Amino acid sequence: MPVLAVLDTDDPAIVNLLDADVILTLTAHHESGETNVTVAERDLGIIGHARLRPDLAHARFLDTVPVPASTPASGAAAADAAAGGSQAAGDVIGTDADHELAAAALPFTSGALQGLPAEATHLLAALRTALASGNVRDLDELRTPLQALAAAGLRLSETAEGQRLAAALYAYNTPTPAPTDAAAQPTDVNGAAEDADDEARRDDDDGLRPGDEEDEPETAVFPALKILKDSVTRSKMHPIPVIRSEDREDGPWPLISEDMDGEPDWVHPDVTSTRVPHVRANGKRVRRDRLDVPDTFGEGVMCLIDRNGSFPSACSSVPLAPNKLLHTGPLKAFDKDQAGIYLIDVPAWNQPTMPHPLGRLVDRPDDEGRVWVTTPHIKLLDRLRRQGHLDAPVTIHDSWTGKSNESLFKPFYTAAREARTELVQTGGEPYNKYKTRLSIALRLLWPKRAEQRSPFWRPDWRMSMVAEASVRHWLKAFTAVQEGHTLISLRNVDAAIFWTPPATPPDTYRIGTGFGEVKARFIERGEFIPEGDD
Repeated sequence: MPVLAVLDTDDPAIVNLLDADVILTLTAHHESGETNVTVAERDLGIIGHARLRPDLAHARFLDTVPVPASTPASGAAAADAAAGGSQAAGDVIGTDADHELAAAALPFTSGALQGLPAEATHLLAALRTALASGNVRDLDELRTPLQALAAAGLRLSETAEGQRLAAALYAYNTPTPAPTDAAAQPTDVNGAAEDADDEARRDDDDGLRPGDEEDEPETAVFPALKILKDSVTRSKMHPIPVIRSEDREDGPWPLISEDMDGEPDWVHPDVTSTRVPHVRANGKRVRRDRLDVPDTFGEGVMCLIDRNGSFPSACSSVPLAPNKLLHTGPLKAFDKDQAGIYLIDVPAWNQPTMPHPLGRLVDRPDDEGRVWVTTPHIKLLDRLRRQGHLDAPVTIHDSWTGKSNESLFKPFYTAAREARTELVQTGGEPYNKYKTRLSIALRLLWPKRAEQRSPFWRPDWRMSMVAEASVRHWLKAFTAVQEGHTLISLRNVDAAIFWTPPATPPDTYRIGTGFGEVKARFIERGEFIPEGDD
């Protein structure tokens, strides 16, 4: 049930003790007889302001009475205006980016179109109000949350309105370049926005929308969330699916990030990768990769390998700790009976024909050259050391671990595999719904917004699952390279590109539609890499 608390205090420490979802702060301006109301959301900060007139006899607040344009402001009212209140008639506040963002968001903030999260709608509506009222103070306070919104990479529709808003958000968070001769040339704004949005989504957006956490109806093609919950509750280890919100700021939880997926983003050092513009069938301008393979590689074509169901496949035996993570500190060696997160030195990797086994983690070490990794990656490094591919054992400087389990998600994997076997043959909308619900269920392991009432909050489970998919992807490519095949690119958890004779995929992969199998396509030298279809 909703709880409303009223405090007569200006001490923020006392207010913070409530850990409220929404805080309305009322500040009286005795000189003008008005009250300023600031609305703040726990995760987003300030999302709006209002200047109201108290009517305490009736326990309410009313709109302020507008001052006629012909009436000169004087005294306290003039001082308030100078401090950032309403601007004089004819003044225009805000940058071009402010006004374009407000205009682009108007179809959504007015209610004509749906599709924005509630917090984004409120924030953009507050921008429109601040610009319309000429409130400099409000506009200044909106800068930081608006920049965070612009960097978050909202998923918008491919309608004209959605793409205009995407471009406006990108422009809002992009510094204006100094004038140069090149600046006069036309730029591919949509393509740049697409690149920025892709990276922002990868790191900051869980891709979830309100209602995703609700159980699917009995008639659902694949009730993925229900199956995942059942997988966890049937475990005899009594898993802890949700870490309490008051515990999330301490211990191992602030140490976990999206970088720990260890996904590769690698191109062979002798191959040149270029981002080139491309127009989709629906008219949207995007960018795609083009790999220029030198003549020294000989005759051949690019063979695009696309792994099926990388994430649900990883659920078959991902090592993770179902219960609490305890601080186990430095370790002499990796203990296969434990799982969690580990602070290690980035090991040297001296094989230029393969990416580093830690993927993009190696690009983000701390000042001492160390990174936090999950269990799948430390298991991989331990295996490579035993096989002689690493020169030294991994040093574990710190750790948070618990009793390991590799079967927590096994029932989910089994159900997903059986459903895919049937639905991949059917195709169409049922198969698309299956993929969508499967993805949502796994993303709900680590929802990023407090209002997302997921049955889970275990970032270590989520990142261990993605890391397991990355490790399996890397190992399959490594096996192919050891067998003499030429890898020219390895990305994400499912995309690999080899240089092969025409119509000849590496024989280390199994071609098919099931989990553990891959699709193979071939494109000629110089062509851009098309989008995947799974």
